[in-house]
Amino acid sequence: MMNMTRMAAVLAVTMTAAAPAVAQSLHFPMLNYRTGPFGPNGMAFADGYQDYLTLINERDGGIGGVPIRMTECETAYNTERGVECYQGIRGDSPLVIQPLSTGITYQLIPRTMEDQVPMHTMGYGRTSAVNGEVFNWTFNYPGTYWDGASVIINYLLEENDGSLEGKKIVLLYHNSAYGREPIPTLTRLAEHHGYELITIGVDSPGQEQGNQWLQIRRERPDYVTMWGWGVMNAVAIQEAANIRFPMENFIGVWWSGSEQDVRPAGAGAHGYKSLAMHGTGRDYPIYDDIQEYVIDRGLAAGTGDEVGTVLYSRGMYASMLAVEAAKKAQEIHGVEEITPAMMRDGMANLVITEELMEELGLPGFGPAFEVTCQNHGGTGEAMIQQWDAESGTWSLITDWIAPNRDLIMEMVMEDSLAYAAENNIEPQCLERSGG
Repeated sequence: MMNMTRMAAVLAVTMTAAAPAVAQSLHFPMLNYRTGPFGPNGMAFADGYQDYLTLINERDGGIGGVPIRMTECETAYNTERGVECYQGIRGDSPLVIQPLSTGITYQLIPRTMEDQVPMHTMGYGRTSAVNGEVFNWTFNYPGTYWDGASVIINYLLEENDGSLEGKKIVLLYHNSAYGREPIPTLTRLAEHHGYELITIGVDSPGQEQGNQWLQIRRERPDYVTMWGWGVMNAVAIQEAANIRFPMENFIGVWWSGSEQDVRPAGAGAHGYKSLAMHGTGRDYPIYDDIQEYVIDRGLAAGTGDEVGTVLYSRGMYASMLAVEAAKKAQEIHGVEEITPAMMRDGMANLVITEELMEELGLPGFGPAFEVTCQNHGGTGEAMIQQWDAESGTWSLITDWIAPNRDLIMEMVMEDSLAYAAENNIEPQCLERSGG
């Protein structure tokens, strides 16, 4: 007999699939997860994503005068459910799929390619999708896991006068496709820079880490970097505090650097660092508009208490990039009611400048980048942020740090061309796929 959670997920897919297409609207589906061990993280992202779309409807009357239609399907961070959600919406003109899961991404790459539906995996998913000649319908700007791993090493090089020779670095990772993504990059960089890399996996969801931290204490590494998500992050930070590992030498990826990750450890989390692919906090004009047009009107997706936090900001950022791609698609094709194929053209020609970010009320929030056929991944730049337990805030402690782009692109080409050969794909740049 089907359990209630499973029944709810199937019902959500069925309801979404049955929804008739609405004339003169732009369909932005949301594959969210508000339940399960990763629910608190997924919920904050989902709220930011939805609130920005609501803002565009309420303040601007939609995109180019066409209202945005939102649908939501709960995946619970489960790959099978994520695929079911996609199957339920694929025929309803979804402009862009944002699965918020590397596992779901891997399953949807061939499906979205066949269905000609664009997918955006911002800072997650398959890194080699950077090669748009192979992955025509997948985009991962403004950065990838391989970029993030390289940025961390470049930061540590700066902290150690340009040399990591003889240093010992642990990668504590979520034992999944997501967590394993940075291993090839860190391995190659270890060969180049002379540090010893030790990889330690944590099974999902990550509540049990006693043995892993006993090993870390025995190894006595100079640095620990973490590719975690959800409860794994909070447990790891608490375990690090328990063994008195110096927090300033503990650096997480951008999915291991939210308020949800550090608050449970209290004062013990003070000094912990992570990558930041964008700014955080409410000190951006866009949040005044969200307050006026969304929260004050009672239209917020959540309670409003997460506005300006890391994951809310990330969801808002992903939504903003989708809206700007839709605007670009309308501009390219000279029509307002665009199709998924036209949306792909907008994403493939997206240009984000510092001037545009300022116009959108997000000055300095994210990096400037330009999408090309050969690079669906942006610049890969990131900053380092550090947690202040006393004030309960993140502070950016570096400017944008660039990855080792030559190495990353070499790896991207190796992996993407292997994928193309395995799947009989002829690498090519799509030109005006939308008509």
